[in-house]
Amino acid sequence: MKNPVCPPGGAVIEVRATGVCRSDWHAWRGHDPVALPHVPGHEFAGVVVESDAAGFSAGDRVTAPFVNGCGECDYCRSGNAQICPSQTQPGFTHHGSFAERVVVRAAATNLVRLPDEIDFVAAAALGCRFATAFRALRGPLRPNATVAVYGCGGVGLSAVMIAVALGARVLVVDPSPAARAAAVDLGAVAKAEIVGEADVAIDAYGSAATAMASVRSLRRGGRHVQVGLMLGDNARAPLPWDLVVAHELSIVGSHGMAAADYPAMLDLVVSGKLNLRRLVGSTIPLAEAGTALMAMDDPIARAGGIVVAVNG
Repeated sequence: MKNPVCPPGGAVIEVRATGVCRSDWHAWRGHDPVALPHVPGHEFAGVVVESDAAGFSAGDRVTAPFVNGCGECDYCRSGNAQICPSQTQPGFTHHGSFAERVVVRAAATNLVRLPDEIDFVAAAALGCRFATAFRALRGPLRPNATVAVYGCGGVGLSAVMIAVALGARVLVVDPSPAARAAAVDLGAVAKAEIVGEADVAIDAYGSAATAMASVRSLRRGGRHVQVGLMLGDNARAPLPWDLVVAHELSIVGSHGMAAADYPAMLDLVVSGKLNLRRLVGSTIPLAEAGTALMAMDDPIARAGGIVVAVNG
């Protein structure tokens, strides 16, 4: 395959590391349609090799959110590129980062310069799962708040780490022993069921069952955050609306995080309050990313933590 061409206002990134994410699995399985032939991958870090964007040049160490805003609409101008109507997503709308090079469009809006303290493997965990979890926990938590997390894959473990760092009591539910163990290692308590005790509950898996359980886990006045993709029949999953009304629950979606919001997150990583390396379960060669993707057919048997494919 030929090297990608740098688009106007965009940049070409030499991929040094890329995460293997369940969202990529959804596309591979046809749950989230993509044009074929296709290259997955949307969580990456690397080095700029060509840029047509102000503020970035060859040699810069960078990452990017998985949602790339157009940079021109009202949403992008207000700092909400993650809901841009004209968004692009490497690994979905065009070829992604399971390759040696990947294109970022509207790079002045979407590229994020990496601090020297954050290496490429750790940074590859940022663009989708960690940033999404960080924004999902936006808003103040009451003292000694309880956060429930359903699904302890990459985004769930990220939510656990962030919530623990914010001083919350964190409860998790996941059928995978390895995933539960990883969450406990980060400071969570594993439960078989949670009912009526969470201030914030996050469905980090994405299914009718986990969304329902997440809402039922909330105390009065609590907030459910849907992070896991709800595709196919799950997109029309019912919720206990009687509880939503009677208990004044909030139902919120979370779709990544704009590059404009990265500085606060990066500051916590550089300070050591958030240790991205603890979320990385394994590193593999880039050529094995496809095999790791297919292994997600069995989420219970998978090892805990994020899989990062390394180029070089």
